[in-house]
Amino acid sequence: MMTPRLLVLGSLCLAACHHQQPVAPAPAPARPAPQRNTAPQIKDGGDLLRTMRERYPSWYRTVTFTQTTTLYRPSGGELVQTWYEAASLPGKLRIDTDIDAKSGTLFARDSIFSVAAGKLVRADTGLNELSVLSFDAYTQPATRTAAQLRRLGFDLARMHEGTWNGRAIYVVGAARGDTNTKQFWVDQDNLLVVRVLERGPRGLVDTRFGNYVRLGGGWLATDVTQQVNGKPTLREVYSDPKTGIALNDVLFDARRWSEAVRLAKPGTVRDF
Repeated sequence: MMTPRLLVLGSLCLAACHHQQPVAPAPAPARPAPQRNTAPQIKDGGDLLRTMRERYPSWYRTVTFTQTTTLYRPSGGELVQTWYEAASLPGKLRIDTDIDAKSGTLFARDSIFSVAAGKLVRADTGLNELSVLSFDAYTQPATRTAAQLRRLGFDLARMHEGTWNGRAIYVVGAARGDTNTKQFWVDQDNLLVVRVLERGPRGLVDTRFGNYVRLGGGWLATDVTQQVNGKPTLREVYSDPKTGIALNDVLFDARRWSEAVRLAKPGTVRDF
């Protein structure tokens, strides 16, 4: 069983270190565009987070979905798994990586919990930065999101505009042309995160959010990919998303993991 570390929306599974570390292409300078109503207020990352929060006042507060996870082995080949996820926003995300073995990962109360055979085997402080950017930013005060992202290493004072895949974007965390510094990219039209870049010990980690679908007053990226040094390491495809489901608090208590069983049918939860 592989324990997820990165959500996307659930996991961080990085490939082994490669000798070459290519630099990701920087966003092209933005082309002149019609004046946006929100542009005068967006001067830095803090302004952007506030605008993102205000754009979607009715963003969903609970969501469940089935995740098809493909892990690309450094030596070649793929490992495909089915995971089940349930989120109570802001701040709570449960990932069942193996229902039969009652194993998975829980993000809650600014902590990360690992569970195997229904037992808590590890607990540590930490945040799932992709969950913060794609979920929590739309359901909690922008000041809290800003504080969390600064804690995770994003420089919110740095921001510039550009284009990517033919669409105007905001880039937060780095100067123009810098793809080594930790940063996130936001689509200007829908104010949704589309890319996160970070260079670490293993090289350049490039996470991309795609195939957004409208869902319960908000959006959900249903195809999330990750590369390390330009080589694919992870793909997550989400299916049968459901919002507005009442989720029992026991789902988000790592010490009571085995009391909550997610059924094979996507989007449903049974507590006993």
